[in-house]
Amino acid sequence: MRTRNKNFELHSGGTPSLRGTLAKIFILGIVDAGVGFVLMILFGKEKYGLAIFFGIVTLVVNWIYLRRGGLPAKYLTPGVLLLLAFQVYVVIFSGYISFTNYGDAHNGSYVEALDAIQQAAVEPIEGAAEYEIKVVRSADGAVQFLALDFNTSKIYLGGENYSKHPWREVTAADGLVTDESGYPTAFDGLTFLSDDEITEIDPGVTTMKIPLGPDLGKDGFIATADAFFAQQNRFSYTYDEKSRVMTRVSDNKKFIADEEVGYFKNVDDGEILSGIGWQVRVGWKNYAKIFGDKDLRGPLGGILIWTFLFAFGSVFSTFVVGLALALMFNDQRIRGLRIYRAIFILPYAFPAFLSAYVWRGLLNTENGFINNTILGFMGENKIQWFEQQGAARAAVLLVNLWLGFPYMFLICTGALQAIPNDLTEAASIDGASPWKIVKLIKLPLLLVSLAPLLIASFAYNFNNFGAIYLLTGGGPFLDPTLKVEAGATDILITFVYRIAFSRSVGADYGLASAFSVLIFLIIGSISFFSFKRTRGLEERTQ
Repeated sequence: MRTRNKNFELHSGGTPSLRGTLAKIFILGIVDAGVGFVLMILFGKEKYGLAIFFGIVTLVVNWIYLRRGGLPAKYLTPGVLLLLAFQVYVVIFSGYISFTNYGDAHNGSYVEALDAIQQAAVEPIEGAAEYEIKVVRSADGAVQFLALDFNTSKIYLGGENYSKHPWREVTAADGLVTDESGYPTAFDGLTFLSDDEITEIDPGVTTMKIPLGPDLGKDGFIATADAFFAQQNRFSYTYDEKSRVMTRVSDNKKFIADEEVGYFKNVDDGEILSGIGWQVRVGWKNYAKIFGDKDLRGPLGGILIWTFLFAFGSVFSTFVVGLALALMFNDQRIRGLRIYRAIFILPYAFPAFLSAYVWRGLLNTENGFINNTILGFMGENKIQWFEQQGAARAAVLLVNLWLGFPYMFLICTGALQAIPNDLTEAASIDGASPWKIVKLIKLPLLLVSLAPLLIASFAYNFNNFGAIYLLTGGGPFLDPTLKVEAGATDILITFVYRIAFSRSVGADYGLASAFSVLIFLIIGSISFFSFKRTRGLEERTQ
């Protein structure tokens, strides 16, 4: 009966106090207010599906924490939400992006790309008039430009709606009042706007286009960049909304919106109208490009091999050094044992990115401590740590050993202390040497408990972006003929980063996401089979 009551209290959470209830309501109120604000933004942007999803999740969270009972769910909910936000969502989003052409030139919708192209297609009309303008408002609320032509001293008036407020010359007969120099000072029926009133105009006078004729594309328009001076401009392209065709004004060449590539493209010669495109689904093209494009396939094989060597070498070297130190300092008779152990974990306590920069300075070819002091006997034959492939790879492994052995030292020390002393004492009595005790007793038992951590360490080093990028930047880059930058110390993740944020050919997030998915599958497969082997190791040691 007592056990039954304890189980009930465990799952019900006991009787909540008034203070706890008020704190819970207060925290949930803040969360709900924040989510409500997000929902308003999502509904305003017509993201109804996402808004409904967030609303449902919020209701479920409120139900979990407001109801009595369900204590395990209350502890699990924060972790599950973080897992969904930072792991599951990232994997799903990366998978989706890998089937698109998302990148520098394709980072928006068709409408956004069309607007950007039209904004970039504005060019001044050669030899056309320039004006000094006054921004005015008519009785019907329309904003117009009252412009003084610098060349002819004539004054013109017009608004964005050509049918209501056409661009035309105005004189005193129309109600215009000028000063002695011919500058407009007043106009019957128009209000001259102050600087403050101009700044309040939405979306702004700098976006206004005052047509010079009924056809904005052919006749041109007046535009201003500062609300003081204006000039005649025209579009270098015209757009037909029904056929989704762009026509270049200079040669009347037509470009059709191609949904396969996300560009306006000429069907005859394949010419692309502009470097601005829109995001479209491309199917398996990014994955096909990884294995089919010779510019990618060339360096990819070497990078993949080095990635495995780097990950395996890092895990092996750090484990060997960490285990050796753990075995050496696993004797309670050593004086100052705690001090030694604290010293060994210092590299682990120091921020890794700072350590990488410190090592970069130590390994500097000309002025580094290692070349000038430790290896000073080599004279002028200094090791070029960042200029030669072999030296750069050795430097990366050396620095990663420095960063990683304290972790292995910690876990090996903990695992060794968990091994019963009776086993080692019995082996010693039977005449086993220290090496045989380590090899036949300690190491098998260590591997059972440490195997999952070694697998996790391999997965971490397989994607150890920081160690590579901060120390060598992926270099040295020894092959200038490659169209895609690939360095001697590049691992897959740094290579993917360079593709995603390339400055030379432009970012290609779709291709980078395809690489990321492949990396995820590689790591997932290795981890899956490794854990299966670990389970077999556990069964053999039982």
